[in-house]
Amino acid sequence: MPLIQITDVQVNSKIIKAKELSIQLPSTPIKYYRHGWQSWSLAAWTDPSPLPVQMPAIFHPLQVDAQHVYKKYLNGSWLGAVEFADGNVLLLGALATDTNVSLVQDQLSGRSEADEIEWFIAFGQEDDLFEEYAAQLKIRLAPDAEIKKKDAPRVWCSWYSLYYSIEEQSLYKIFNELGDLPFDVLQVDDGWQMDVGDWEQNRKFPAGMKALADKIKATGRQAGLWLAPLIATKSSKLFRNHSDWFLRDESGRFVSAGFNWGERLYALDTTHPDAAAWLIGLMKQVRAWGFDYLKLDFLYAGALKGRRHKDMPREAAYRECLRLLREAMGTDAFFLTCGTPILPAIGLCDAIRIGPDVSFFWEKYRDAYLLYNPTIPGTKNAIRTVLHRFWLKPLLHIDPDVSYFESKENQLTQEQRTLLQDLAHICEFKATSDLPQWLSHSEMDELRSFLGVKSKIERAGRYIFHIDDRIVDFASAIPLPNVPKGLTALWGKCVGWLGDRYFILRLYKILNLGKFLKRRSS
Repeated sequence: MPLIQITDVQVNSKIIKAKELSIQLPSTPIKYYRHGWQSWSLAAWTDPSPLPVQMPAIFHPLQVDAQHVYKKYLNGSWLGAVEFADGNVLLLGALATDTNVSLVQDQLSGRSEADEIEWFIAFGQEDDLFEEYAAQLKIRLAPDAEIKKKDAPRVWCSWYSLYYSIEEQSLYKIFNELGDLPFDVLQVDDGWQMDVGDWEQNRKFPAGMKALADKIKATGRQAGLWLAPLIATKSSKLFRNHSDWFLRDESGRFVSAGFNWGERLYALDTTHPDAAAWLIGLMKQVRAWGFDYLKLDFLYAGALKGRRHKDMPREAAYRECLRLLREAMGTDAFFLTCGTPILPAIGLCDAIRIGPDVSFFWEKYRDAYLLYNPTIPGTKNAIRTVLHRFWLKPLLHIDPDVSYFESKENQLTQEQRTLLQDLAHICEFKATSDLPQWLSHSEMDELRSFLGVKSKIERAGRYIFHIDDRIVDFASAIPLPNVPKGLTALWGKCVGWLGDRYFILRLYKILNLGKFLKRRSS
């Protein structure tokens, strides 16, 4: 394995071909840039010391790269960087999939899980390094990308106000109440399907999905639809009838894709010919219904480790799956990936969600301090990771998730809501889920202005931006919680243990649904 001295790259960046390599650091770094695996995984500059393993472990498959979560060193997917006391940064970035970077003592190391690949190495100022790294990725992963021909749409989606409780007539009513607000897309989110895996309308949509898309298009907007085609619940017909389409481990057991919707999730083997044909048919069906903005979610499942019908590296298999989906839906569709491994998606979609879900709260003590989980939905978690992935902006549209304007059903302060809106301004990807009846006259005016304005953006620091004539500092969203110790750590382990119990998670889902219904009816 080549050992590289930092003096070799001090003047210019270098590209080196290797399966593994290490760079000897000249001094102890003060910060380490760790880059998480998929949309919701933590990306941040942190102290160069290990963080606690986030809990509960049952969620690892859908929140982090489960293959590396228990490594003692500082691991990152595809890239890593260190900052020195003088402000200079050393960046090591893979120019291919199926790779990871780690900081072990005084060496920054990269390793390919597949073949020998190209590595980008550069030393200097942070912005310059990440800009050049993005340019090198574009050459290799997105040489034909045409995102500039498609503006990022302004989106209303159903999720953050209605969650699963959507039905035909209430959506029709909302579409009408949105009036002339300048949305380009009205997106129907989770709750329309028979089951996760069974992508047919349920009984709450008796007129069918084509009628729903037609209703949206009658308002002058594009019809958007959420679905998660690479996972299935244990109860779904897809899993029961085609269990041979799903990933298994070396022992023959089904690979866990995590836990959600009160059930265990399983991952589709996208290299299985019949599963691939089913995915193609599903994309064509959705387009035939009339939906041309597709948000595909929980896509990490396509890159989980397992035995595949076709023996190939897991991220390479996922990238081929995205290529298949893109071709089936057509290049005229707007393709937003979510819960996706980041690098394999570049060049094959129009946009990537680059942070965890926002929420109507800033952060929860349980999630942040007991479970030490920065991937759980929360506005602070979302802003932190999005800012640390801002360097992706030259490659494709970056989706920071929705902004909030209503205060009636919201725990965020005005300052926190404004910070989230400013995040959308700098990302140039604007969406909300607010219901018109929840907005005061002034909040409705704020939303209209937000959607209508195109701001001038200049970056003035790692977390500071000029938005038109305003200076916006996102620093309040950046710090991670202190590592729990003593009784806090012990209580956290107890909470984490409970979170790994299926019956507790099912009970929690029921209680949360009750709180939501009470909140919605207030």
